[in-house]
Amino acid sequence: MNKLTLMTGTLSVLALAALSACSTLRADNPRLAEARSEYRSAQNDRDTRELASPELKTASEAMTRADAAWQNNEVPSDVDHWSYLAKQRSAIAMQTGKQRAAERTIANATASRDRIRLEARTQEADTARLSAEDAKLQAAASQRQSNASQREAEDSQREAAAAQSRANAAQLAADDARVRNYQLETQLRELNAKQTDRGMVITMGDVLFDNNRSDLKPGAMAGIDKLTAFMKQYPDRKLRIEGFTDSVGSDDSNQTLSIQRATMVRNALINGGVLSDRITVRGYGESSPVASNDTATGRQLNRRVEIVLSDLNGQLSAAR
Repeated sequence: MNKLTLMTGTLSVLALAALSACSTLRADNPRLAEARSEYRSAQNDRDTRELASPELKTASEAMTRADAAWQNNEVPSDVDHWSYLAKQRSAIAMQTGKQRAAERTIANATASRDRIRLEARTQEADTARLSAEDAKLQAAASQRQSNASQREAEDSQREAAAAQSRANAAQLAADDARVRNYQLETQLRELNAKQTDRGMVITMGDVLFDNNRSDLKPGAMAGIDKLTAFMKQYPDRKLRIEGFTDSVGSDDSNQTLSIQRATMVRNALINGGVLSDRITVRGYGESSPVASNDTATGRQLNRRVEIVLSDLNGQLSAAR
């Protein structure tokens, strides 16, 4: 009996602590309030405390879980679920206490044995019914958890499918970029473009012009047409046309001739459909030779037009 009393006292302290914590919670949930009332009734019932302490402990655990769900602002269905469990288990504890009290009375009162047995059977039936309802609620909770897990799995599958779609799109974009880069490299090779510290540079020799003249030769249009097609295909590109001459003639005449030749190439591109604001012109005369002007071959190399291409964003390197 001392062990039972000690256990009952411990449960009472735990329950009172739980109820004390609950006193700071909101009190506007009817099912939670009913559960607390039922639990207090079980606590205050002597038979329940003395004869059904395990069942009362189970009710206390459910009551604590219901209060925690309410305090943590969990979904109302969870608060209702645990409140209903606490109420039912409190009732089970009380019914168990009454049943065991009845059984104890049977042992002490032979004259009323039949009546007490009948009451005990009734209490057993009620306890069985409440236990069945408890099991049903537990099954419903398990089903809800299973449904939530199924939804999470479906969400994961959708996310994986979306990630695969993004990966496929990235692969297609990479393949497309490789194709574009290959096409660009092919066209630049056809234009005889070379990478320099000023960017990609296309050099057109004096085959474009007659000696000491700025008019384009008929055969010069083949290269200019290729450049025109390139500029149309890459509308973000810009270019700078730089004219150069050999050292024959005066500095002023060579400077003028270099500008005229660069301008003639510019006009040919504009006539082909390239917007004028994408083209700038510079003339450098006989400066910046690429070969010696002491030989006919060197002078021929120095009579040239260099076309500096911008990057893909339209940025040109600084002029000489």
